[in-house]
Amino acid sequence: MAMANAKKSDTAALGRGLVERLDRMDGVDRKVSARRAGAELSVGLLLWPSFPLLSLASFCDCLRHAADLGDQSRQLRCTWTLLGPTDDTVEASCGVSVPVRAYSGKASRFDYFVVIGGLLPRLEHVDERYWDALRDADAAGVPLIGLCTGSFVLAKAGYMHDRVACVHSFHYDDYQSMFPGLRVVTNADYVIDGNRITCAGGVSAIELATRLISVHCGADRASKVIHQMTVSRKSGTSFVERRRALGYLAVDSLLLRHAIVLMEENLEAPLTIAAIARMTGSNARQLERVFMSEMGVTPKEFYRTMRLRYARWLLLNSAKRVTAIAYECGFADSAHFIRGFREAYGVTPGKLRASLSRT
Repeated sequence: MAMANAKKSDTAALGRGLVERLDRMDGVDRKVSARRAGAELSVGLLLWPSFPLLSLASFCDCLRHAADLGDQSRQLRCTWTLLGPTDDTVEASCGVSVPVRAYSGKASRFDYFVVIGGLLPRLEHVDERYWDALRDADAAGVPLIGLCTGSFVLAKAGYMHDRVACVHSFHYDDYQSMFPGLRVVTNADYVIDGNRITCAGGVSAIELATRLISVHCGADRASKVIHQMTVSRKSGTSFVERRRALGYLAVDSLLLRHAIVLMEENLEAPLTIAAIARMTGSNARQLERVFMSEMGVTPKEFYRTMRLRYARWLLLNSAKRVTAIAYECGFADSAHFIRGFREAYGVTPGKLRASLSRT
């Protein structure tokens, strides 16, 4: 019993030490948000009646861990405001009431405007000021995020035309039935389509919030969030798992950070460099200059190295077959993968795994 307690104490000390090191990291220049002085990321969350409490908790807890030192939870590097039509409370679908502030305009103070949707049968029966808030945020050019059935809210408001929505598989048929002309997917935690972001909700909100924190606040903040939230998936295909495998690269350029996160999220079906440039609001030539200046390689070379590094991690940490790993890391076939792996590491994937079994 004493030994078990000692091990638990050592583990807790290691965890605290990691958080303290991450809080001390200063490898990234802070890019203070133009929307909110002193913060790198500012979010407004509009709570629809009967919203799912887990989606709100997942998203906000990520922000609070990233925002301050240790577990102090002050709104410093990140800020978030819970909004409604009046200074009152909004009741979640589980019956818990959450205090909100009346939305009074000035959406431009936020970097993102999040709507967490409610139960579908009650979606339209709301105060007209909810729709006014969305119209105001859209007019201000603030990216709109739909969490859970928030994607239905955005579609109902007319903001998802020519956009792809991400919904929970439970609501896939509902979305298709209500919006037959709109595209929808269920095989992702979230989808970023220009200035429209949709998320399946629940635990997937952690993945989305971590992504935004990584882009705006840096890899150290994202790493702290993942450590504190203790997120783990056995599949190894989530953004969080890839982040663990690839490490947390601290870079100064916000453009570079954004591009790297897009690469991390799209290993199985690699994006073109032109697509990455477009999604980061730059162009291929500008992106190449930034990569050469900061990393010493082209974006294409960096992307390929990242995929091979993840493949090596899978070889050493999973029982997946070489063919499956090749496809998961974006290679068209095993031969192409094996050739690239041998060029990078001086050994074939099979021999690397065999050497591990002999140790």
